[in-house]
Amino acid sequence: MPVGALAVALMPGGHALVRTRRRPCAPLFAFVLLLAALLAGGCATPSARLLAQPSAGLPSRVELADTPFFPDDSHFCGPAALATSLSAAGLPTRPADLVDHVFLPGREGSLQIEMLAGARRSGAVATLIPGTLEALLREVAAGHPVIVLQNLGLSWAPSWHYAVAVGYDLDAGEILLRSGPMKRQVLGLRTFEHTWKRSAHWAFVTLPPGRLPLSVTEADASDALIAFERSAPPRSAALAYRSGLQRWPHSYALEMGLGNALHAAGDLPGAEAAFGRAADTHDQAAAHNNRARVLLELGRPAQARQAAERGLAVAGPLRATLLDTLRAIDTAMPAH
Repeated sequence: MPVGALAVALMPGGHALVRTRRRPCAPLFAFVLLLAALLAGGCATPSARLLAQPSAGLPSRVELADTPFFPDDSHFCGPAALATSLSAAGLPTRPADLVDHVFLPGREGSLQIEMLAGARRSGAVATLIPGTLEALLREVAAGHPVIVLQNLGLSWAPSWHYAVAVGYDLDAGEILLRSGPMKRQVLGLRTFEHTWKRSAHWAFVTLPPGRLPLSVTEADASDALIAFERSAPPRSAALAYRSGLQRWPHSYALEMGLGNALHAAGDLPGAEAAFGRAADTHDQAAAHNNRARVLLELGRPAQARQAAERGLAVAGPLRATLLDTLRAIDTAMPAH
């Protein structure tokens, strides 16, 4: 069994976030935001708590003024927001370059899964961030524009819209957005929070391989990097996995992903080392098997047999796979 095929089969994929929505990016800003403001009034919201007691280390005011702007007053807010984020990350992109990939004419908008996939096809690691206002503001403070999904209408009459958070002012209680036709939309944090809540606080950051959002969890980073690997050049995927391992050095999924990417790039010693670390740290059958396969490719059948036998001892449902690997090793070993 090829090394890559086994590792991919054992790793979780990205989030399946397809949701049906009606007419995203409808330009009904003034009316729906007034409704949102009225509905948000009087509630003890996370924004109210954050404004009352700002988190340590969070600057009171940030604006990423150099963030590109692609005005849109149609249904193309998805491509416009994604082009904004990609260009800010050093991957110059125009909305027109993305329309065919992320815009669904039948739905007159872009679904979340297409937005994430479109970013990855453009060479970026697209990573979901925690759905909290503090995480969003910390990303902006770190210099990362954040793509957010809002419902500018009501739960029973949705008007879905993608915007890009590029700044905030805690003293004024405001957030700054690249939003539709507005280069610098100033929105009250409580009103923004209400429109964002209806998407389950969905937000993501795009960055070049080698960088990750400040607030990302290990699980979301693993999902993002595994999904990135599927469409990225192997060396870019390896760079991305290494950035994850710098933050979570004992991650089994990331170490296996690094081995996968290095194997695909033709770096057999590097792949063997990565699978070896995963095997020694986690004692998982897949890691032992992949290490054995790479050792066999390196012309080291005796060491490959040792690795495969260690895997067979913990094989569980991979017993047949390990037995196949042992047969391949026996075939390759010289007769005595």
